[in-house]
Formats: sequence, structure tokens, C-alpha cells
Amino acid sequence: MRIVFVYSNLMPNTTRDIESIKRFIDTNFRHFNAASMKRAAEAYRTHLASGGKMLLTMAGAMSTAELGITLAEMIRKDKIHAISCTGANLEEDIFNLVAHTHYKSVPHYRYLSAQDEQELLKSNFNRVTDTCIPEEEAMRRIEKQIIKLWKRAEEKSERYFPFEYMYQMIREGMLTEYYEIDPRDSWLIAAAEKNIPIWTPGWEDSTLGNIFVALTKGRGKNYYGENIKDIAIIKSGLEAMSSLIDWYTRESTAVPIGFFQIGGGIAGDFPICVVPLLRKDLKIDARLWGYFCQISDSTTSYGSYSGAVPNEKITWEKLATDTPSFIIESDAAIVAPLMFAYILAK
Repeated sequence: MRIVFVYSNLMPNTTRDIESIKRFIDTNFRHFNAASMKRAAEAYRTHLASGGKMLLTMAGAMSTAELGITLAEMIRKDKIHAISCTGANLEEDIFNLVAHTHYKSVPHYRYLSAQDEQELLKSNFNRVTDTCIPEEEAMRRIEKQIIKLWKRAEEKSERYFPFEYMYQMIREGMLTEYYEIDPRDSWLIAAAEKNIPIWTPGWEDSTLGNIFVALTKGRGKNYYGENIKDIAIIKSGLEAMSSLIDWYTRESTAVPIGFFQIGGGIAGDFPICVVPLLRKDLKIDARLWGYFCQISDSTTSYGSYSGAVPNEKITWEKLATDTPSFIIESDAAIVAPLMFAYILAK
């Protein structure tokens, strides 16, 4: 297998000013959500310093928000050891990698009319808040490459998780000619370098997931002359849970595993329940999560899992009474890069 990682000669953005960012946070972030963020970052550093590992969960549109600028460095510096994310976050990091200059910014998105939205659609743009993803340069460009890997797997009767196909595409240099950003700012490239596991519960709820199913329903004959006949070449969500059990059991035997959650939904709900699964269903005396932090604006009183305060997780055998636990009720696009800079600082 050909492994290709190409970087520019520039120093990554994440290493330029992190020391000054940490000093600024130490000086100014003393109260309310700012203080919660600082305490959570300090506890994250303590967790790693004591030998712990960290699992990151990522919902929302964090890849389109270019979280990779700081997240990639967190992965390269061994501050994150596994990821659970939506299928959208998995693919949108690569979309940005190969189509960045074709993205369209819409800072006045709050004032768009229905007709304005229709015009964006006619121009093959898919809007995510103030950012429009170009369908042809991003989605279709990736589609053409990953279909080759799906067909190859089918011909060889091989099966992989969604992230493993992404790793193959990166390592075999299938996208290199299309790079439009410094690849050091791609968190998925960093993850491929480190070979960390990525679970994508509900992957079918993504652009590439939709495309894959469409190929099994006959779309490929019209576009590529052939279809995908074996839907099982993508490993299932139940298999992903089984894989997570194996990873958590192996890794937590020696060290505690922390849980850093951006947003809510399935990206977080899926991995956090591996501990009660082990303890209640498999009757294995597994470690509880050794650290917990969530950046979210979900409201507790609505009965949502995403808005549940950490103490509720004690009743489900996910956290202990003394687990360092934090809720930061704020915008993850602002908070996560600041926290990552703080954690990366010396």
C-alpha cells in the first residue's frame, strides 16, 4: 500500500500563538462559562499528564467550521486517541481539503429569502449556516474516488468501516492533486497518520452514506456504468459498537479514558454507553469514564440526552461521583479551538 502525506513548509497555525492564548485565558477567563472552560482544559491536561487517554465525540458541523486547524494538532500531539463523529464531520473535513477555494461564505445568512436559497441550490451550493459547500468540487470529487475503493472491496469480498475507506483514500494519494489547504489542517489526515479508530454511528445519514445506498439502488449504472451489489462491504453500526467494546476494554485496562464531547446527539450517545454495556450487560468490571466534558447549548429541562448534566450519568454507570466533569454552555466553534490551544500549550 502506498502511503502519501504531503505538507507545506509552513509551520501549522496551531503552534504559533498557543502560549499567548493560554496566558490570556489564565488572566481573563475567571467566571461563568469562561471559568468552566478554563477548569475543563486544566483537568484535561491533568488527565493526560497522569497517563490517561481521551476519546473525542463530535456533532454539529465542526469540520465545516474548520476545527481541523486545531484538532489536527491535538491528534498529532497525542492529546486525542479515538473519535466518534457524525458521518457529516467525517466527510466534510475531506470536502474542505479538496474544495476549499470553491466554498462560498454567506455572512448575511440570517436575511436570506427562500428565493435566495433557491439560487444557491441552482448554483450547486449546499448551505451550512454561513458556509456553502460546493457540490461538484467537494461531494462529487470525493464520490468519484471513494467509489473505486468500494468497488475494489466488493471485488475482493472485503468489508471496512467508513473511516477505513477514508484512510485508504488518503494513504493511497488519491486526493493529493486536489489539496486546496495545507493538509496539516486536516484532522482526518492527522488521524490517518496516527491510525486512530473513528466510529461514525448513523453513517448512512451523510452525503457519502446516501450516495452509497443510491449505488446499491441502481444509481451507478447511469453515472458510472456499474452499481454496488453488496451493501455489506460497509460494516454496520452494531459492528462498530463491538469494535468500540474491544478498544475500550483493551485501552482502559491500563489507563483511564476521558470523554470530551462537542455537541450532542448520536456522536456522543453512541460511545458513552459502552461502559454501562460492559458493566451491566457483559458483567465486566470495566473502568468508568475518567473525565467528562461537554460543550453544548442543549437545555436540560427538555429531557434531552444532549442536555443531561454529568450527574445524571452517574445513575447509568457512566461516570463516578469523583469523575472530573464539566459542562460548557457555549458555541463549540469558539470554545473548542481555545481549549485545544490551552491543552497544547507547554
